[in-house]
Amino acid sequence: MSRIGRKPISIPAGVDVKIEGNVVTVKGPKGTLTRAFHPNMNIAQEGAEILVTRPNDAKENRSLHGLTRTLIHNMVVGVTDGFKKELDVNGVGYRVAMEGKKLVMNLGYSHQVFMEAPEGITIETPSANKIVVSGASKEQVGQFAAEVREKRPPEPYKGKGIKYTDEVIRRKEGKTGVKKK
Repeated sequence: MSRIGRKPISIPAGVDVKIEGNVVTVKGPKGTLTRAFHPNMNIAQEGAEILVTRPNDAKENRSLHGLTRTLIHNMVVGVTDGFKKELDVNGVGYRVAMEGKKLVMNLGYSHQVFMEAPEGITIETPSANKIVVSGASKEQVGQFAAEVREKRPPEPYKGKGIKYTDEVIRRKEGKTGVKKK
């Protein structure tokens, strides 16, 4: 039996969970998240806990068991605490700023790069070289942070570009050059 799938999900105070068949809606202080799950998974609410069970030990059901439980847990955590990704911008002249709801980035191109925040995502720029992406959906936060990073990924020689704060860039040594006789 899946160790993760067996764990019950506790519902904190102030969070409302509605289960209609295999569609789970979680409403909390940070927003509302709705997701449809695979029809093989049995999702039930017992008091202040959600239990995910599987009908049999078929390979597909075993793989869906832990996944379903984790996705529901992420929904509950998202509407209570929310998720956050921090990105650092490294490079001479590389800057980020907010103009209304748009993220404006100077990344060494001949033009500025603009990005609009999708619904449910908030962007903050506490300094000229830091971006904080936050929201209730872990999937949306991670996807938007990856799209921002994609505009100028970090390069291995000088480390210039956009990287996650906790990311470690493997650095390379540059060319040494041939000595003249």
